[in-house]
Amino acid sequence: MKISVFGLGYVGAVVTACLARDGHEVIGVDTDAGKVAVVNDGHSPIVEPGVEQLMAAGVKTGRISATTDHKTAVLDTEMSLICVGTPSKPNGELDLTHVARVCESIGAALKEKTTRHLVIVRSTMLPGSVEGTVIPALESSSGKKCGSGFGVAINPEFLREGTAIYDFDNPPKTVIGSELLQDAEKVASLYAKLEAPLIMTSLRTAEMVKYTDNVFHALKVTFANEIGALCKELGVDGAEVMSIFCKDRKLNLSEIYLKPGFAYGGSCLPKDLRALTKLAQNKDVRVPVLEAIAASNELQIQRAARRVLASGCRKVGVLGFAFKGGTDDLRESPVVTLIEVLLGKGCELKLYDPHVALGRLVGANRRYIEQHVPHLSKLMAASLEEVVQHGQLILIGNHDSAFDAALEGLGPEKQVIDLRPARPFPKTAARYERISS
Repeated sequence: MKISVFGLGYVGAVVTACLARDGHEVIGVDTDAGKVAVVNDGHSPIVEPGVEQLMAAGVKTGRISATTDHKTAVLDTEMSLICVGTPSKPNGELDLTHVARVCESIGAALKEKTTRHLVIVRSTMLPGSVEGTVIPALESSSGKKCGSGFGVAINPEFLREGTAIYDFDNPPKTVIGSELLQDAEKVASLYAKLEAPLIMTSLRTAEMVKYTDNVFHALKVTFANEIGALCKELGVDGAEVMSIFCKDRKLNLSEIYLKPGFAYGGSCLPKDLRALTKLAQNKDVRVPVLEAIAASNELQIQRAARRVLASGCRKVGVLGFAFKGGTDDLRESPVVTLIEVLLGKGCELKLYDPHVALGRLVGANRRYIEQHVPHLSKLMAASLEEVVQHGQLILIGNHDSAFDAALEGLGPEKQVIDLRPARPFPKTAARYERISS
């Protein structure tokens, strides 16, 4: 395949070298004549293990060339990969100036091209950037419409400096966002030999995935450092603690707890977080990430309350209010906290949880109701049907198969807000929405 790569910086140079190694004819494009000359001389414009050798081999076989001529590069290739930088502005916003300029140049060339061309963005951009910057710039300068006149896709890169060639060949996943399947499939053909999950999705989802990855990586580094700082003050080996932590692939390093949903609660997480952050405070160890967790959790409860109140529905039925489905544990249940907020705002509530019945509760759970939320017992209904009949809006707080079955019988006059982590959309005629997706 004939490919033009716009931007011969870190990502562009690595992509150029690896695609040429895989048998493609690649034209590297850059406004810096010095970089172009370096590549045409068979050298790498960046310092990265292995790229110099691949670049030299590519130039020798004629599979790699470089130019400052955007128009010729587009006319002589089937697809263009945009690999230019997206730096921060002084206020922290993303600067898409380079992307916009490249798109204008590609679009100007497309005006003279008779065959359909595919533009693939590899630069890191926020959700909406392809639709708000890339496509308008291409359409304006080419006079053509996206889809019929040219194709657009986004294919975020997951390359680390120092191991870029290995990362290109062994990606954790290949993500392709596009509006047309034919464009996604053409991008996927570049990676046909790679053994990695292939995900074809929407433009905005693909854009957001890269940011989610990087922000989570930053969070992990900071989390480990805060745990390490506290461990050092306590005379504990922080490296050993984190090593043991990482051996748990069922909960700690897994999909568990990484699905958007409602706030955490229960008898362990809130209590243990408070204890650890208080210990850090007593030891004069600043742990701002750990301290922010509870505040963020409270915000999720407030978001749910605002969604319910914004609906205008005053009669609310709550299905499931134990902190977790299949249990009768109400201690620090975020759904109970939400119920308290809604009651204070004048909502009329009826509650049902098949595992919570005051007559059957004993020990800590019974004491929790009697001491903290005694009025809850007056709101508890004897059946799911009673709650569904009462509520203009049905709030689903935890998992139970009976709740999903009940949704199927609801009509469009009912509204449903589901607090549970992301799951397949249920079959229901009701106006259904999730709290976090």
